[in-house]
Amino acid sequence: MSSVLWFQAGACSGNTMSFLNAEEPNVVDLIVDFGLELIWHPSLGMELGEHAKKLFTDCASGQRPLDIFVLEGTVIQGPDGSGRMDMFADRPMIEWVTELANAASIVVAIGDCACWGGIPAMEPNPSDSTGLQFHKRERGGFLGSDWRSKSGLPVINIPGCPAHPDWITQILVALATGRAGDIALDDLHRPQTFFKTFTQTGCTRVQFFEYKQSTTSFGEGTRTGCLFYEYGCRGPMTHSPCNRILWNRQSSKTRAGMPCTGCTEPEFPFFDLAPGTVFKTQKVSGTIPKEVPEGVDHITYMAHAAAARIAAPQWSKEDMFVV
Repeated sequence: MSSVLWFQAGACSGNTMSFLNAEEPNVVDLIVDFGLELIWHPSLGMELGEHAKKLFTDCASGQRPLDIFVLEGTVIQGPDGSGRMDMFADRPMIEWVTELANAASIVVAIGDCACWGGIPAMEPNPSDSTGLQFHKRERGGFLGSDWRSKSGLPVINIPGCPAHPDWITQILVALATGRAGDIALDDLHRPQTFFKTFTQTGCTRVQFFEYKQSTTSFGEGTRTGCLFYEYGCRGPMTHSPCNRILWNRQSSKTRAGMPCTGCTEPEFPFFDLAPGTVFKTQKVSGTIPKEVPEGVDHITYMAHAAAARIAAPQWSKEDMFVV
């Protein structure tokens, strides 16, 4: 049986809500079928006050073995490195995080805030917020780039705003059943099984992306046309399985007619790329997107776009405009 302690630092509880809605497996399955001992969780833990504090102290001191320490939320270091902007159980949260991370066999960061600081870490960042082992895309964060858990692993990042519930529970199952060594991580410490492919993989609008045909409006009613060229969709540059592992077993942003906002990448939200709105594609020379899909340069992309527009069949142009 693997023990799990889940803490919530500077967070909106979005990842907790996501976790509680997991289906494959769900939270009950984690405990009953996979032998996960949930020591404490901010929404599920039974202990309060001094009883809860004793649990935390026992885990931090090593008196009670801790297999997996999960953190949701940004690490708040302000003011002046004291961490007193985020007090929990009579101490700055950063003190609990330091001790519990060093006591645990494995540490997991869930959601953008825990992974790389998230929205609170955006400039001017008055709370001095950061992620556990990254600050945006820069290695380091709160624990430092060289930090390793007792098992020898870095922090395992499961990003998203929020993370998909099944990403969370499936990784916890793998860790709880002793398969941590089988989880290959990318350069941002994300499990490759979920974050190797792009959000565009499985998108129902991908054929319109190939022919460079754009939709003219948001919404579920507009089922044709690509959201990349005019509406800031970041599907071709974002690593996630949102169109393979659907949300609520039914849909995704792009399937519902909304652009991908790139929430599994460290730079999210991308306000610096589209001042005033994330739903507008920034252009070069008024035609070519400022950011092109990963692995291609602008010149190559311009040539490909021109050829694709010429080759576009009539069905791809109906009720749409050519970009």
